[in-house]
Amino acid sequence: MIHSIIQKSQLEGAHRLDAEYYQPEYLKYSEQLNRLKLADLNFLTSKVDVGFVSSMVSHFQDKGVPLLRTQNVCEFFIDAENDVVYIDEEFHKKLRKSQIFPGYLLLARSGSIGNVGIVPENFPVANSADIILIKTKSDKITPEFLAAFLNSKYGRYQVERGSSGGLQGHINLFSLEKLLVPIIDQKFQEQIAHLIRQGLFMVEESRNFYQQAENLLLEELGLKDFKVEDDLSFVVNFSGVKSAHRIDAEYFQPKYDKLISKLKDQKSKPLTEVIDSVAAKSNPQTEPDKIFRYVELANIDSSIGIIDGFSEVLGKEAPSRAKRILKVGDVIVSSVEGSLEKVALVNKEQEDHLASTGFFQFRSKEILPEVLLVLARSIVLRMQLEKQCAGTILTAVSEKSLKNIVVPILLNSTQQKIADLVRQSHEARKKAKELLEKAKRKVENMIEKGGE
Repeated sequence: MIHSIIQKSQLEGAHRLDAEYYQPEYLKYSEQLNRLKLADLNFLTSKVDVGFVSSMVSHFQDKGVPLLRTQNVCEFFIDAENDVVYIDEEFHKKLRKSQIFPGYLLLARSGSIGNVGIVPENFPVANSADIILIKTKSDKITPEFLAAFLNSKYGRYQVERGSSGGLQGHINLFSLEKLLVPIIDQKFQEQIAHLIRQGLFMVEESRNFYQQAENLLLEELGLKDFKVEDDLSFVVNFSGVKSAHRIDAEYFQPKYDKLISKLKDQKSKPLTEVIDSVAAKSNPQTEPDKIFRYVELANIDSSIGIIDGFSEVLGKEAPSRAKRILKVGDVIVSSVEGSLEKVALVNKEQEDHLASTGFFQFRSKEILPEVLLVLARSIVLRMQLEKQCAGTILTAVSEKSLKNIVVPILLNSTQQKIADLVRQSHEARKKAKELLEKAKRKVENMIEKGGE
């Protein structure tokens, strides 16, 4: 049993009595921090405020000013490409305190709680929802060093403490302002800032390489300027409804037929002829005491199609949907409507990981894995999967509907070019992660050495 013995005099002025607040690990981190010269976050910043609560969904729309939410905040960077909603210009103007500017730090106050990202230069005009906005005082601390500290275990434990007992795990804003930050000389801060800038540059490079790969694919298929807007009205013959066994209007949107017609003009085949959809047959319950690494939708970085994380579960405690065993070169594709962009390529680090039956698991001998990834993330397969979604409570793509999807077959030379760009993208992201992790570790090591 893990326990702490706390004197009455140590009860933080009797403001907190819950046991979670006094976990042994937290007390250890506090002791190490208190050996350094410290200052409240409020002293080092000119702004610590929270964006508006994103319950006003009536203002959401398909285009306009991006509205970032906690799921868009990653460690050190902002993902403004995936799972973004939009608001109109007039609503944006009213939300002055929620507006985001370059140099701000964004801290997720729920969901990916504690993640801190840095808003880069030339960032598009945007607003925030359920995100804490932090602006540093330039003469006190660099935003990069503060981001590294907040993302480190010495920042995160304080954020976790501040949110303990709060409404739905939200961070207490008053507690955050009192968060203790070490005062470190400018030279060390600049070393950290340099590493982070290099890391963020590699993040951008990874996105650029991936975008080149997708552009090459779409140009090759004549789909670079393909319009995906919905038609407000259209006519469908009864024979079409009867043969499809569907009566929902979304299924018959003309955009789907336009796309499929263009693909059939190319060299294409039914998906089931060129891609194997691997059956989910694993049962971790047969190895009850084995620790499995389990991948689910939340672990997918859909910006470039990688698996970024996992959870560890005992076989006897594994979710009932954990029935897939991943192999290098597999492409996992979400089958759930609303998450079809959750697509990733399995690399050697994820060999034999478990995955949910909420994914399709694709393999192909005719299409390179990296090309299959780009096909699945692009409109080529994503729109066709979207068309096949059906259901009431959980709308998803069924296994049997895969026979209705067509896949273009590209020349080997073109496939190789696309694959090379994807590999460069993933290698750049790996390098970015190493640099950002190095910056975080340097801050932690400095604290553990007493500021040396």
